Amino acid sequence: MIRHSSSVISLLFLFAAISAGSLWWIEVWFNQPGPLSKPRIVIIEKGVGALDIAEILAANNVVGSAHLFTASVALRKIQGSMKAGEYTFSENVSPRRVVEKLTLGQTIVHKLTIPEGTNRFDIIQIIKNTDELDGPITDVPEEGWLLPETYHFPLGELRSTLINRMHQTMQNTLSDLWENRTPMLPFNDQDEALIMASIIEKETAKDEERSRVAGVFINRLRLGMPLQSDPTVVYSLTNGEKRLERSLTRADLRNRSKYNTYQFSGLPPGPITNPGKASLFAALNPAATDDLYFVADGQGGHRFAQSLTEHNKNVALFRLQRKKMKDCGAC
Repeated sequence: MIRHSSSVISLLFLFAAISAGSLWWIEVWFNQPGPLSKPRIVIIEKGVGALDIAEILAANNVVGSAHLFTASVALRKIQGSMKAGEYTFSENVSPRRVVEKLTLGQTIVHKLTIPEGTNRFDIIQIIKNTDELDGPITDVPEEGWLLPETYHFPLGELRSTLINRMHQTMQNTLSDLWENRTPMLPFNDQDEALIMASIIEKETAKDEERSRVAGVFINRLRLGMPLQSDPTVVYSLTNGEKRLERSLTRADLRNRSKYNTYQFSGLPPGPITNPGKASLFAALNPAATDDLYFVADGQGGHRFAQSLTEHNKNVALFRLQRKKMKDCGAC
């Protein structure tokens, strides 16, 4: 905090300027280009008054005179209207433009992008490691209830505030999509749709496949078939708190966690990640298909099948392709 006794001096300066008939000259100064030779970032802390703001701006060479800036602000009776925050001021910015930015609160906007399919544990770590945010993380919603997207915030926004905004955005997005869903889906409520979306999110990263993957899982739910989704098995082993640094084994597929959709029919008890809007949309608007199976095609996509016989052929193709790639090595 800057401490000084310039309050009386500044007021005297203002009265002297007015009594000398210098209002016109102050106005000219207020609209002239300032002394800043290149763009500069200036932080105005919370609780700082108009006099201190003028001193900070002058110390950073944004304005040429703290006294004239104080006089200009006082004449306009906006001493209490200037907002704290992180500002960027351009080269030769005029005092008028400085005041406009401060009174409008045109602070620097930071952004944080949470990738689709990021689990709750990793989102917490990302937010903890974002230096532009402030404060501790207190309550965190359950897995699946934070919407991954790009969020904008000012310097010093509370981490808990951002998390609450992510949670509210997920709730609003899911509610909007739920109202416009395809009729007769086998979901009892929005929570089940969110669970389905989280599985779709982990099964494919291709937008053009999401609705078809959703269609496969919807078909299996309606027929009472286990979903047999590998990502649910991974979550049953890690609880989303770490990465499984190995391939799944047959023993993994036999573990009795309720999240293991090889062992239990229907949806798992909760989401396995935080799905993005595309997967939420796919879960509530699945493709009309007779497919019941899909397997990776080795190129980032999947081969779909309506029968087990066809599916087994696709699995054989995938294994053959994987073996060729392994045998090829670096070729």
